[in-house]
Amino acid sequence: MVTPVETYSFPTHRKPFVSATIALVTKALCALLLLALSLGASAQELTASVDRNELAINETFTLTLRYSGGQRGGQPDFDLLEQDFEVLSRQQSNQYRVINGQAESFVEWTLILAPLKEGKLFVPSLHLHGQVSDAIPITVNQAGQSPSGNSRKAFLEVELDKDKVHVQEQLLVKVRLYTTVGLHDIATDQLQVRGAHVEKVDEQRFERRIDGVGHAVYELTYAVFPESSGELQIPALNYVAVTGRRDPFSLFNRNAQRIRLRSEAKTIQVEPKPDSYSGSHWLPAASLGLVQSWSKDPEEFKVGEPITRIITLRAEGLRAAQLPPLPALNIEGLKTYPDQAQQEDQPRMNGITGSRIETTAIVATKPGSYQLPPVTITWWDTKNGRQRATQLPAFRFNVSGAPIVNAADPGKAAPASSGSPSAVPVEPGFWQKIAIAAIASHLLWIFYFFYLKKGKAAADIRSDSEARGAAEDSGALMDKIKNGNPVYIQQALLQWVNSQWPHTRGMNLADASTHLKIPELNQLTQLLNDAAYKVPPKPLNRSQAQTLASRITRGEKSNDSIPEVLPQLFS
Repeated sequence: MVTPVETYSFPTHRKPFVSATIALVTKALCALLLLALSLGASAQELTASVDRNELAINETFTLTLRYSGGQRGGQPDFDLLEQDFEVLSRQQSNQYRVINGQAESFVEWTLILAPLKEGKLFVPSLHLHGQVSDAIPITVNQAGQSPSGNSRKAFLEVELDKDKVHVQEQLLVKVRLYTTVGLHDIATDQLQVRGAHVEKVDEQRFERRIDGVGHAVYELTYAVFPESSGELQIPALNYVAVTGRRDPFSLFNRNAQRIRLRSEAKTIQVEPKPDSYSGSHWLPAASLGLVQSWSKDPEEFKVGEPITRIITLRAEGLRAAQLPPLPALNIEGLKTYPDQAQQEDQPRMNGITGSRIETTAIVATKPGSYQLPPVTITWWDTKNGRQRATQLPAFRFNVSGAPIVNAADPGKAAPASSGSPSAVPVEPGFWQKIAIAAIASHLLWIFYFFYLKKGKAAADIRSDSEARGAAEDSGALMDKIKNGNPVYIQQALLQWVNSQWPHTRGMNLADASTHLKIPELNQLTQLLNDAAYKVPPKPLNRSQAQTLASRITRGEKSNDSIPEVLPQLFS
């Protein structure tokens, strides 16, 4: 009997399943290999992009540079950008993200750039870890006209008060900053014009509506005096500011953006002095006047008693340095003692008004009737374009009293001697005179030696005391600035000024600043006045106040290239 043997067979679909599994694993490995290759390729990628390729000279654009890869550290050489652009801000961020299951990491730099010139420019190729970004063309056009109220949030406007001027004639340049957003940390270089004298004379803050949109306006007015004829170039001005409100609780203010505004350059024709002008001094002014005053009533002139004559020459649109000296007096019977002329410039909304004050003491030596000649000043009327003359009329006065007789007048005969005897003094001998002179000179030297020794000791004590007092006053000034109360700072500043310049005692801080003519002192005084008396009050910039006070106490002078800090607008 044969026992049957049972046999088993595997299902026929087992082999295809194994094959499919192997194929799937192979595809996965290939995909991972391709991903690794792609990541390796992207690791060496450096790309650059801009938000726009065409803009005006007074606008900015954003450059974004991205590097993806495994090498860390380092950054591109951004100095290459400074040939054609100004770098206003630069931020760096490290990012890691996953998109559709794919992970990527990169370093990104964001730069705000402002063009330095018009025309066709290029953002140059930048290098990092052996990789090079592509150069990007940029078209920079001329600055357009003031935009409408809805098109831009901030812009600059420059206005000249005249179409043409004569040499040395005052030209008013008004620079207005318009903004509809909060601006702070606003700074600009002071206006400098080649071939001209420039002074800032006024600043105003007001509001103006443009196409129904309200704008805050900050206006600076400069007086420009051309020094030669020809074309005068008013250069473009750059303003740098930060948009958005300053957040005191944020360390970085990430929402703030640094912007640069650029005004339009201006050109004006400067004409030479007219050939028809016949005056001895070229004086182009809007108005010119002469005023005379006396120290006492001229009707009370007496022989031998001095009286002071004061003549003030004042011209609107001229600096005091441009005003000529007045003719000297030369009249028989009158002795004159002129004092040094005083010059003063008064900046106002309509420019500079210069004054020259001449003071002369007059002493009559004999009685009689005198006449001072008229004083005539020829000048050029810039408002009407013609030559004019301003005259101080002749002045007549009478002098009473007896004439001054010279005791040593050789023309007078000596009175006849009487017959009465007279005492004849006995003159000492020659050697007696020598002895008396020697003793007197020795006594004088002894007294002089003790006087010098005593004076030197007193001077040393006084100088040490003054040095300690000045140091204490300057220390108190810096402490008051740290406390931040503008009224207390004004008091400490005035005390320090009085200790340094005793002749300013009795003046207030504004008068002392005007008298001393120290730019840093004037700027600090204005800063404190704005913080103490403006309505609404302007917050005191302690950092700027400390810098100005430090320069004043150390006796440093400011550099013209230091940016001028402007007030905050809507911040």
